[in-house]
Amino acid sequence: MEVYERVAKVVAPKKLKLAEAEGEFAVQMSKLNAKRAELQAVLDKLQILNDEFEANQQKKMTLEQNIDICSKKLDRAEKLIGGLGGEKERWGEAARILEERYLNITGDVLLSAGVVAYLGAFTIDFRNECISDWLKMCKDKKILCSKNFSLNATLGEPVKIRAWHIAGLPVDSFSIDNGIVVYNSRRWPLMIDPQGQANKWVKNMERANKLSVIKLSDANYARTLENSIQFGTPVLLENVGEELDPLLEPLLLKQTFKQGGVEYMRLGENVIEFSKDFKFYITTRLRNPHYLPEVSVKVAVLNFMITPLGLEDQLLGIVAAKEKPELEEKKNELIIESAKNQKQLKEIEDKILEVLSSSEGNILEDETAIKILSSSKTLSEEISAKQEIASQTEKEIDETRNGYKPVATHSSILFFCISDLANIEPMYQYSLTWFINLFLQSIANSEKSSVLKERIKALNEHFTYSIYCNVCRSLFEKEKLLFSFILCMRILKGKGKVDDETWRFLLTGGVALDNPHPNPHPQWLSDKSWSEIVRASNLKDLKGWMNDLSPQWKEVYDSVTPQDAQYPEPWQLKLTGLSRMVVLRCIRPDKIVPAIQNFIVEEMGRTYIEPPTFNLAGSYADSNCCSPLIFVLSPGADPMSGLLKFAEDMGMRCQTISLGQGQGPIATKMIDNAIKEGTWVVLQNCHLATSWMPKLEKICEEVIIPENTHKDFRLWLTSYPSEDFPVSILQNGVKMTNEPPKGLRANLLRSYLNDPISDQSFFEGCNKPKQWRKLLFGLCFFHAMVQERRKFGALGWNIPYEFNESDLRISLRQQQMFLNDYNELPLAALTYLTGQCNYGGRVTDDWDRRLLVSLLSIFYNHEIVEDDSHKFSPSGQYYAPCHSDYQSYIDYIRELPLIPHPEVFGLHENADITKDNQETQQLFDGILLTLPRQSGGGGKSSQDVVDELANDILSKLPADYDIEKVMKLYPVVYEESMNTVLRQELIRFNRLTKVVRSTLQNMRKALKGLVVMSSELEDVFTSMMMGKVPAVWAAKSYPSLKPLGSYITDLLTRLKFFQDWINSGAPNVFWISGFYFTQSFLTGVSQNYARKYTIPIDHLGFEFEMLGDESDMDKKPDDGAYVKGLFLEGARWDREAKVIGESLPKMLYDQLPIIWVQPGERSKFKDKSTYSCPVYKTSARRGTLSTTGHSTNYVLPIELPSDKPSSHWVNRGVASLCQLDD
Repeated sequence: MEVYERVAKVVAPKKLKLAEAEGEFAVQMSKLNAKRAELQAVLDKLQILNDEFEANQQKKMTLEQNIDICSKKLDRAEKLIGGLGGEKERWGEAARILEERYLNITGDVLLSAGVVAYLGAFTIDFRNECISDWLKMCKDKKILCSKNFSLNATLGEPVKIRAWHIAGLPVDSFSIDNGIVVYNSRRWPLMIDPQGQANKWVKNMERANKLSVIKLSDANYARTLENSIQFGTPVLLENVGEELDPLLEPLLLKQTFKQGGVEYMRLGENVIEFSKDFKFYITTRLRNPHYLPEVSVKVAVLNFMITPLGLEDQLLGIVAAKEKPELEEKKNELIIESAKNQKQLKEIEDKILEVLSSSEGNILEDETAIKILSSSKTLSEEISAKQEIASQTEKEIDETRNGYKPVATHSSILFFCISDLANIEPMYQYSLTWFINLFLQSIANSEKSSVLKERIKALNEHFTYSIYCNVCRSLFEKEKLLFSFILCMRILKGKGKVDDETWRFLLTGGVALDNPHPNPHPQWLSDKSWSEIVRASNLKDLKGWMNDLSPQWKEVYDSVTPQDAQYPEPWQLKLTGLSRMVVLRCIRPDKIVPAIQNFIVEEMGRTYIEPPTFNLAGSYADSNCCSPLIFVLSPGADPMSGLLKFAEDMGMRCQTISLGQGQGPIATKMIDNAIKEGTWVVLQNCHLATSWMPKLEKICEEVIIPENTHKDFRLWLTSYPSEDFPVSILQNGVKMTNEPPKGLRANLLRSYLNDPISDQSFFEGCNKPKQWRKLLFGLCFFHAMVQERRKFGALGWNIPYEFNESDLRISLRQQQMFLNDYNELPLAALTYLTGQCNYGGRVTDDWDRRLLVSLLSIFYNHEIVEDDSHKFSPSGQYYAPCHSDYQSYIDYIRELPLIPHPEVFGLHENADITKDNQETQQLFDGILLTLPRQSGGGGKSSQDVVDELANDILSKLPADYDIEKVMKLYPVVYEESMNTVLRQELIRFNRLTKVVRSTLQNMRKALKGLVVMSSELEDVFTSMMMGKVPAVWAAKSYPSLKPLGSYITDLLTRLKFFQDWINSGAPNVFWISGFYFTQSFLTGVSQNYARKYTIPIDHLGFEFEMLGDESDMDKKPDDGAYVKGLFLEGARWDREAKVIGESLPKMLYDQLPIIWVQPGERSKFKDKSTYSCPVYKTSARRGTLSTTGHSTNYVLPIELPSDKPSSHWVNRGVASLCQLDD
């Protein structure tokens, strides 16, 4: 308890204190809680304020961010507006153009498709004509299209086109269009590329893409093609002909098929994978190929012939580069830089458009896009500034460069002049590379001058003459004047000094069927000349000439040199140049050649009618080891002896081989060895190895290349003109002609200066020197005479034989041998060997053989040896000089006249007129071949002119003969063979008139576009345009050399002759010229006689009696027939003496009176003093044997009474013709 008490005493106060403290604590706690509640209220308030602050802080940050974005957007927007603002105007314009294009796209794409599909093969003029016609049709059909459609504007991409130009595509629009067609056509392109422009362009353009170049002649071309098709690399197939290898068919038609998702093609026997990247180009060097439809439809044929504008630009670049190299270099740099800039600009534009189109949402938020745009803008501005400076510089350069434009224009004219020569002769081919090399030489070698005008003049003169000399070297003599004249006319035309209508008239004489105006001076003016005068009076400078044809014009007609004669006033003052020549053509066409020479001298200078002489060393100097030297042969020319001597002089070993069957491999081996050793190889007569020519072309292109060829190596080729001769060899080689000298004197001199006569041992190697030297001279004279007679055409020889030096050499050696071996003069043997074997061996016409023997008799006779006064011609100027030394003969020959009188050939002086007329006609025919088809003048197109002419002919052509009706009227009876003759003739004429009628009707339809203009109809059109008889008519016609107008008149007269026969019975006098097949009429005459008197027809012949009547007889003869319509050429019928006599001056033909053709038994005919005169249907005097065994031209011989030896008229070339040429 005590413990309790002690404890209680201690605990009790403590309890009191505890209670007290707890009370105090409770008070204090309540205070604390109150304070705590206060604090919580404050904290809650603070939290609200903090939350508010936080929200406002967040709001502030958002606003700050928005401000930043906004300012950035503003900045970007500024940049965007600034960057694209410059484009606004351009793009606005582009949008307008695109809108316009969008509306016109249907028509433009339609026209573009038409150009790509159909117009590739045509010239620029024809393309433009077609496009304008199509445009008109689109407008008529309400198809919207651009007003001035251009393929370039529709499908062209300027950047790509600029790249093409850099790769070598000419800058003219024609070439650009060709490039566009190449890239847009679904068919592979086949490019007609004679100048190699397309070849160069494709090679440069595709070089980076591993282009393979192949030829059809390559052995492994198919393998190369297969690899390229698989790997998708481009292929260029060069130098194709008019036919393509059938192996290419699937490729051309793109015949692919899918297998396992991969595209394949079957090429030959192989199936190969076809890559989409594969491209195929084909080129041909042919100038005017004729691709058959089966080839044309598989490829896109493109005409890549160089255009005047394209060539001008090339030449301008060359001349400027040589004359002002720094300017041209700068221009080329600018062109490349400009192309680069244009390309970059295009890329930038594409990038901008890509960014704009690919940007999603707000573009102002796309910083990368904005950066691209602003950098593009900076670059674009830099480029534009550069471009502006470049354009300004280019403009300045062009101004300086264009100062030389006259040179480029002039030179371009020259190129097209020489490129047209290939129409005359296939061997006249010249490459653009060759032409440009000559151009460069002229720039280097012509006279320099600081005065631009003088420099241009010097350049033009030098280059023209350089072209003239180089081209003349490869032309035949007969084409040298023609070339000078074309050159002169083209240059004048380029200066606008030629009236096309007058120029055409000079060449053709105009075309008309009939002439309603009577001839005012028939005694001296021929009907042909009068008709031409009437037509010429429609020309601008000759208006009213036909009404002012005073008798004073006869003085011009009679003048020896009418080309220099004074014309009656006012024409002397009024007419110059071409118009003067037109007058001469009408009155004295035989003097056109000297008139042309005068014209050329006046316009260009005498040097252009004096071609440079043959110079083998000069030609050799112009060649190199890779360019062949080509001798273009002509009859009588043999360059081999000269070439071998030249090789000897040059110290060169020369191997020769004459090509022919099996000689190709030997020639190849020769060339292979010579290339390494540096010797010469001569391949003779390439025209005889046409099948080996492609191989030769391959050798020239692939084997004879600078890397493998010794610099002294030369390949010499000789060939007669041949269409199979490779064009590439002709274009890259040095061509030469070395014709035998023209003229009797030159011919004699050549014989004496050449082997064997020039060899002293041969000249003095006969034991009878007097006889030998006289006969030697006689034989050389005969050789010259038979060659020179060729220039007189049919008067000289019916067929122009190729007598050459080998004929003379063998005859000379035989003559020497016979004289040495026989004591007597063996004239008979020599005459036979020379006349019948050596020279006669070439002669195929019996009448020519008669002439040859007659000419030989002048020289092979006793008089030439025994009588020093024996003359070869009536003038006495030509004779065999007395026995003397070699030099005396040379001196005598040199004194002979340069131009011999026709009498030395045994011909009448009129023969010169015939020869001159032929030369004129040949010259004009040659020029016509080089001319494009042009409008017909008088504001009419060529189509209108031909259409009118065709309509005129059709209106005059009578209906076909009713053969059945004629057979009833004139049945086949034993007593009258003429009924059969009539029926056969009518059948033949019906056949001809059907062809004439149908071709004219079809051609008129073709001109209206109703039927296809076939090549046959086109030939009819061209022939009618030139006033010639179309070939398709000539094939069904009787022989005729008349121009179109005269031919139709003659045909209508013949048809009338037979219609009169049908209506009124057989005429008293038959017009022998009117028969289609004259021999059937003569057979009919013989048959009637044979049946009447029962004599075998093969015993019969004809006798001829010349009657006094000219046109008609009162009754028919009892036997035989009266005939009229024959003309005598080379002589005339002397109506008083009743014998054949000499022609009157300028009267080339004489009409024979009525002839009584009397059949009789040949055995009873008596010998009379007559000349056996051959009758021909035309003046050509040569024909071919037809299936009937008759000649197509020769009819029969008629015996004409003569008071002179027959040989006189044989040498005169006297013959009778059924019709003349006009």
